[in-house]
Amino acid sequence: MSEPDAPAAVPSSAVPRTPVVPAQQASVRVHEPRREDCPWCGSTRLRNRLRTGDLRRHRPGRFTVDACRECGHTFQNPRLTAEGLAFHRRTPRGAPRDTVTDHVLALRDAPRRRRATARAMLRFGEPESWLDVGTGHGRFPDTAREFFPYTAFDGTDLTARVERARILGRVEEAHIGALTDPKLLARVAARYDVVSLLHHLEHTTDPRAELRAALDCLRPGGHLLVETLDPRCAFAALFGNRWLSYDQPRRLHLLPPRNLRAELEALGCAIVTTRSVAAGSGTSRSATAKSRHRALYVPYDLAGAAALALSQALPAPDAPWRAIPPTPFQQQARAVLLRAGAPLVAVAALTDLVLAPVLRHTPFANAYRIIARKPTD
Repeated sequence: MSEPDAPAAVPSSAVPRTPVVPAQQASVRVHEPRREDCPWCGSTRLRNRLRTGDLRRHRPGRFTVDACRECGHTFQNPRLTAEGLAFHRRTPRGAPRDTVTDHVLALRDAPRRRRATARAMLRFGEPESWLDVGTGHGRFPDTAREFFPYTAFDGTDLTARVERARILGRVEEAHIGALTDPKLLARVAARYDVVSLLHHLEHTTDPRAELRAALDCLRPGGHLLVETLDPRCAFAALFGNRWLSYDQPRRLHLLPPRNLRAELEALGCAIVTTRSVAAGSGTSRSATAKSRHRALYVPYDLAGAAALALSQALPAPDAPWRAIPPTPFQQQARAVLLRAGAPLVAVAALTDLVLAPVLRHTPFANAYRIIARKPTD
């Protein structure tokens, strides 16, 4: 048999080329390069605190949290890119939600806690204007107006929720975007007597830049109110990735109190007072900047650990990104067992509330509040 004729040669310019994609490009879109130094102090003495998946929303990926041995700053490493953050912050259609964990998280934003935060500013008189950064649906300004009825409250948020808050009358002006955006900052610069950053810094890519922008929004002599999580909390070491405050991958930075105080002082602020407030109570105690730090306790650590443990122990939920969806039996079993386990989480939540007045005086305190005054010069 004769061999078939060889195909005619085709010019290389006529052959469509498939671009060569580096093997690591897919992860580059989601994660930035891993840091070998602390983003706060620059030290290279890092230690790993945990590696985990998204335990709360069950989205794909593995995430690492490191801590600096020098200054204690705790951060996601490698950090998500802007695309990765956008994916994990939005709620895609069909994405699973564990209502038990969501109810636990709602404890942080309970009305009694919002009132305690607003009450901390009473000693400084009624401000003319107040900007709440990362306000979301504007629940805090709505509560704070009980104590400051003549104050004009405005809000910023990365999402259109703040516009909804304006429509509901919870804020007077709504600004969508990051506070560090020069265009947004130009609209709000030097306009406010109080700026609040309530559990906001831990979600920002650059907490230092966020603090500088917040101070730029203040008039001379205005007050900055900060509440954030404390990475030194003993529950973090005890529960590991089931410490709800890690909430990977949405929380990028956890700042120890001494780091935040030092940064504010370096920016020329006076630390007016730190406040120790039992969750939902009206009692408080002031402390000077030089005294030992006194912290808050947000009552959800035990309940959060119980909710995450329950969710992990059950069949994985259905999700748009799963190649093989769970069987109907697995889905039904998860729903039934979640309902059955809800009373255990409720008992843990009640224990959190009962222990809160004691835990805030111990290494188990999980958050803190600092009030700083911008210089008048």
